Amino acid sequence: MEHMIRASWLLLLLCILAGPMRAQTAAAPAHASTAAVTLAPVSVTGVQLGPGLWKVSREGHVLWVLGTLTPLPEHMKWRSAPVEKALAQSQELLEVPAARLRLDTSAFGKLLLLPSAYDARRNPDDATLQQSLPSQTYARWQAMQDQYGVHGWGSAHWRPIVAAFELYKAALAKGGLTDADEVAHAIEKLARRHGVKRTPVEYEIVVAHPRDADETIRETQQQDIGCLQETMDMVAHGVDVLAVRANAWSSGDVAALRGTSQEVAREACVVAAMNADFARQLDMRDLPARIDATWLYAAEQALARNATTFATLPMDKLLSPDGPLARLEAEGYVVQPPDEADP
Repeated sequence: MEHMIRASWLLLLLCILAGPMRAQTAAAPAHASTAAVTLAPVSVTGVQLGPGLWKVSREGHVLWVLGTLTPLPEHMKWRSAPVEKALAQSQELLEVPAARLRLDTSAFGKLLLLPSAYDARRNPDDATLQQSLPSQTYARWQAMQDQYGVHGWGSAHWRPIVAAFELYKAALAKGGLTDADEVAHAIEKLARRHGVKRTPVEYEIVVAHPRDADETIRETQQQDIGCLQETMDMVAHGVDVLAVRANAWSSGDVAALRGTSQEVAREACVVAAMNADFARQLDMRDLPARIDATWLYAAEQALARNATTFATLPMDKLLSPDGPLARLEAEGYVVQPPDEADP
């Protein structure tokens, strides 16, 4: 008997840690100041085209790739005629990469060691956040918690990574940003409208020996604290860069996205910490790399069998010098950025 669970690896992590409240970088030192900068409103609203498409080709076979981004402006509506044209001409849509968990009967009982959504938000032994953090860090957290209205059930006992995640969400909301992935949903609707075959891109995880949740949380406690410190730094000094990137994606300014990619690298600590947390419990610490490899294999197979294929990937992966498109180029495919490709 097998139990199957399929979810985007990121969504899976957010669900486990964020629970009903919805969806590896080095620690940054805490600052003495607790004042947070008031965020400027995001200016982009209404219908926007977004960025152009990357074109991957070889021997007459083409893969169009749209780079996605979160967060995006809350009141932006995305609509792109070139994307719809390329998708309508495609024989196949490669869906967002995902992980599928396969649990056999022997492992199912052990999976109960994984925390419930409620328990995963709390420190081991029900320690308080004040007990878990250095005094200066806790004082800074209290000031930002009050300023951004970051409160919730059991917040006094939150894990540092949960506090970081909730502060990040509140800062996005205050800045007029949203991390809802509306673009992916729109792509799926377009594929259905044009009768394009949708192919899941899944890496199967066979769970045999999940580790004890409390043990994993204790292992990652210092990393969690460092991520909370980094998130507070970002909220105080750098969320405006996320707004700039959100506007750049909306208006299709790929050059601006390239220019700010390093400035927001630390923002990913929340995601990285949660991914590491979950991957340790499954004894699979290189899970993101395995999912990337699964996408590359799926892309090459689709390129071989189709005249035209469509896919989406996170923008930072497309811009990375060692990302999936760079690896395809190294294997002999021709890769053209949006300013050189015209569907």
